[in-house]
Amino acid sequence: MTKHIYKILTILILLVCKNAIQAQQTPVFSDYYYNPVLINPAHSGYSSDTEVSLSNFGYLNEFEGSPRTFSGILNTSVFDDKVGISGGFISDQIGVTSATTIFGSYAYKILLDENYNRARWWNYNPNVLSFGLTTGVLFFNEDLSRLNIQGDPNFENDVNVTVPTFGFGALYNHNKLYIGFSVQNLFSDSIASDQNVNIQTPYYLYGGYRLYLSRFQEIRLQPSMLVKFEADAPAQFDFNVSVNYKNRIEVGGGYRSSSSFNGLIGLYFLENWRFAYSYTAFDRNTPFNNTNGFILTYKSGEGF
Repeated sequence: MTKHIYKILTILILLVCKNAIQAQQTPVFSDYYYNPVLINPAHSGYSSDTEVSLSNFGYLNEFEGSPRTFSGILNTSVFDDKVGISGGFISDQIGVTSATTIFGSYAYKILLDENYNRARWWNYNPNVLSFGLTTGVLFFNEDLSRLNIQGDPNFENDVNVTVPTFGFGALYNHNKLYIGFSVQNLFSDSIASDQNVNIQTPYYLYGGYRLYLSRFQEIRLQPSMLVKFEADAPAQFDFNVSVNYKNRIEVGGGYRSSSSFNGLIGLYFLENWRFAYSYTAFDRNTPFNNTNGFILTYKSGEGF
């Protein structure tokens, strides 16, 4: 029964793509502000210390063919914090479709005020304008033969495509306000157009505000919003809010316009480590089961 449902789900996803295979757009985690460099290279070197993170989404799902994402990122700052570099990979799977990207990013930072004020408990938040570039390689695979669909030429042959990826972004960050814009997968669709693959180019616009509460600013309230634009698809909106106490514990929640709700809890321990757990509940009208994810981050130096 599970395999039958899995096949139906995969066929529906592929039929939505009409006459071309649609490569998945860059995944957006419900807690995307823990992995901002995945959507905007301008976040490279955001902190003066080196960060290493591993994250997954959906790997504990029992439902075969449901979305799964796994990533690993190294992010650091060099040249007196004026340049940021990052690199890593992200692997995305749904049904018989898999897309893995290996990337490297560069950001140049313009410090607008080196004598900024910040609460003692919070991350590195200077007044900075940052511009970033990213490049990588996308490995895209469709195991269409696993579906055993007879008589339809669109499902007769497997698809294996390797194309370069490019993107850019900008970020303005202040102790309280941040706003960013980025574009991913530039030119990839043109390069792969002769291979019957349609690789989408997503545009991201996002921002947030940090409210520091209490006399000693020990509590941070952070509402945020992300909008994702893509050709031939409605805009997707993410609304999130989180509450952080002294960078020791963080609780958050949000809503995505594709009919899903998410919750998050983050724990900081041993000064240099952070563990976050997220849970996403999908609307009953969607074909996906509720799912969860984990993020483990190490930060050098003084830590978080």
